[in-house]
Amino acid sequence: MLEKHSGRVLQQEPQNLTVSFARNASDIEEAQRLRYKIFAEEMGANLASKDGLDRDGFDDFCEHLLVRDNNTGKVVGTYRILSPMMVSEAGGYYSAGEFDLSRLSHLSDRTVEVGRACVHPDFRSGATITMLWAGLAKYMQANRYEFMIGCGSVGMADGGHVAASLYHKLQNDYLSPPEYRVFPRCPLPMETLKKDIEVQTPALIKGYLRLGAYICGEPAWDPDFNTADMLVMLPLSRINRRYAAHFFK
Repeated sequence: MLEKHSGRVLQQEPQNLTVSFARNASDIEEAQRLRYKIFAEEMGANLASKDGLDRDGFDDFCEHLLVRDNNTGKVVGTYRILSPMMVSEAGGYYSAGEFDLSRLSHLSDRTVEVGRACVHPDFRSGATITMLWAGLAKYMQANRYEFMIGCGSVGMADGGHVAASLYHKLQNDYLSPPEYRVFPRCPLPMETLKKDIEVQTPALIKGYLRLGAYICGEPAWDPDFNTADMLVMLPLSRINRRYAAHFFK
């Protein structure tokens, strides 16, 4: 069973990686430094930082899941987790700044929000994100939470055509039931964008969908990260059995 803030090892893999929760401010700073490297330096996000850290007002209220390379001791993957108990303290869900979540409000006492997922470029073989997902799954199971939400992002370097085409591609098979639908506060102008570009589903979104997740509505534009974000929702009851056997072992 996972213990909040324990920092103990959750899982170890042959790749010499270890996953655990951040134990102190130094651990959290390591996650924030990796986030800045990926989001600002690699992806070009407009982050207000003078010290090379990606941080915001939600970090103090979140759990920070870390994957470390045991050879160097460095954090090579991270996720942050906002539990139902801390949502009010944090002023609401992060994604509520991008979407109207009214239709999910009755699930809030059972819903965890995840975000700021990133993996160092040298560790994107799949093992790192798999360990992060396993850590998330065990956290959800240990605390008996039933739903997980988060934003799946698509770059907007092309003005949004890829994002619009991806949503058009996914909506027939993965759009949530109406009772789970959310509405973007700053929507992409779908009617002006191409929807027939051949696109590849980003690895993180593809992974969520394989697990059994829904796309909960049309994308929102995040101007700071210059991404189109789709709200993804994963009810644990829908997790593919093959994946469940792997992550809940």
